[in-house]
Amino acid sequence: MCGIVGGVTNTDITPLLLDGLKRLEYRGYDSSGLVLLTKNNKLTRERAVGKVINLEKIIKLKKNKIEGAIGLAHTRWATHGEPSDKNAHPHISKNSISVVHNGIIENFSELKELQIEQGYEFTSETDTEVIAHAIDFATQSSNSLLEATQKVLKTLDGSYGLGIISSNYPDQIIAARKSSPLVIGIGDNGNYVASDQMALLSVTREFIFLEEGDVAEIKIDKITIYDFDGNLVNRPIKTSKLKVGQVDLGDYEHFMQKEIFEQPQAIRDTLESRITNNSVVIPAFGYAAEKIFQKIRQVQIVACGTSYHAGLVAKYWLEDIAKIPCNVEVASEYRYRHPILLNDTLFVTLSQSGETADTVEALKTAKKINSSINSLCISNSSESSLTRLSDLNFLTHAGPEIGVASTKAFTTQLVALALLVCSIGKLKNTINKKQEKEIVYGLKRLPGLINDALLQEPQIKKLATRFKDKNSALFLGRGTMYAIAMEGALKLKEISYIHAEAYPAGELKHGPIALIDKNMPVIAVAPNDELLSKLKSNLQEVKSRGSQMIVFEDENSKVQAMEAMEVIQITSNLGRISAPIIFTIPLQLLSYHVALIKGTDVDKPRNLAKSVTVE
Repeated sequence: MCGIVGGVTNTDITPLLLDGLKRLEYRGYDSSGLVLLTKNNKLTRERAVGKVINLEKIIKLKKNKIEGAIGLAHTRWATHGEPSDKNAHPHISKNSISVVHNGIIENFSELKELQIEQGYEFTSETDTEVIAHAIDFATQSSNSLLEATQKVLKTLDGSYGLGIISSNYPDQIIAARKSSPLVIGIGDNGNYVASDQMALLSVTREFIFLEEGDVAEIKIDKITIYDFDGNLVNRPIKTSKLKVGQVDLGDYEHFMQKEIFEQPQAIRDTLESRITNNSVVIPAFGYAAEKIFQKIRQVQIVACGTSYHAGLVAKYWLEDIAKIPCNVEVASEYRYRHPILLNDTLFVTLSQSGETADTVEALKTAKKINSSINSLCISNSSESSLTRLSDLNFLTHAGPEIGVASTKAFTTQLVALALLVCSIGKLKNTINKKQEKEIVYGLKRLPGLINDALLQEPQIKKLATRFKDKNSALFLGRGTMYAIAMEGALKLKEISYIHAEAYPAGELKHGPIALIDKNMPVIAVAPNDELLSKLKSNLQEVKSRGSQMIVFEDENSKVQAMEAMEVIQITSNLGRISAPIIFTIPLQLLSYHVALIKGTDVDKPRNLAKSVTVE
């Protein structure tokens, strides 16, 4: 969630640190800070609440220019401790050890108690400060900063990406990772470390990606890497294809295709530091999340377009799993009616950009109606109107999404909403530890299952040819799959210009069945759930009218194929939360390949824009 950048160079590193922080700000913007080792080997630190620009202003206003050839910087997404100067990273112990950290230290309370007994004073509310004190204490019985760090890592429970410098060891940075990514950059004028290679593209294209448990000693002319057990290891140097200010298509034909295939990694990144072992980290929604979630009695979700469909899925989850009432509305309608908002409502906005005009205005309207409500924004953008207006924020780490038709932003929203459901359920005692474990297990398996679903692309590509001369299509689903059917229909409309609509399969007899003939393709989503038998009956009704059908199922659905019906097995079924996310994938691929056949501009469909910032 937080961003780290640092380096050991032969020149002043301050400009690079600030530039790197700006490129990492999507990972957090509650506060930022940097620490430098000056020429006289003293630690000099500057911190600021809010965006990186605030830190930059402070540094520029300094009468005495701060500079150093070794330094670390950090942009924070608050978990333990509110956004403030004292809670901002870097943290310092005894004026000798400075630490930046991305992750959660689960046993920090026990460590803190021990360190207080040892005489350490705490100046923050964060879990990170215990790391700095622990390393300082360990140096007293160690021969190097590396050795001290290795000792401390054995005592930490949780996740971490760490950067460490010391005034007593002024020629190096120690970096370590567990469940939080770190890359080492190899440059002409020094060596560097960051959470994301994008932060270092101005100085290098050569990177070493640290693996789980790695600890690295980074010097200006040497990089040494050890595994968690202290064994010397070699990690390959890779050349990045990325360029500053540019997103590369790579081997893909379109950004939409690229982004569809990026979803496994996007989900891994979104889950990073939000789950630990078998548990959901509630502070991932903000330092005040636990207090807010405990008191809510209902949820109001407001969104537009694809985000609205994500909200519809969440309604099923919240009411079925967390046992809390939920209402979902289109933002453009919500803002113009006169809704009633009770004091115990959690107002949730969903937006990929965080700038969707109707959603922003809906939140403003809600705050005017009832100023005591609490709000949560789930977005892929750290610098947005919605994030600034909301009490709590959860950033999906989907990365840049260039294609207008949203893909990875949607599935990462669903992941975020699943974590929200679990968090609320835990605090309301409607989800027990066993259920939470099952949910977390399913979320961890999602990247692999999505990869399996993506393997069906050749078969889906063949099916797309059926739509060459079609002007309409009908999507069917039941339960959460109705919302997924709506998303599938929207994708087809957006990029192929084929009229498509989605219906709950049980509503066929109330109108849509009149449209069905041999020229109307019908796409159905059929997971093995409690409504499968009902859906199979609905499919028989469709087949009897002569429609061409495509059915996406899991391995246990066992839909019987009939004439003019193609049944494709997508995945194994992992339950109510995993299934909607996985079944989104084939619908995205189908829309993409139909658009190619139709010859449309896949990434820039007519009349549409990526972010709708006007009413």
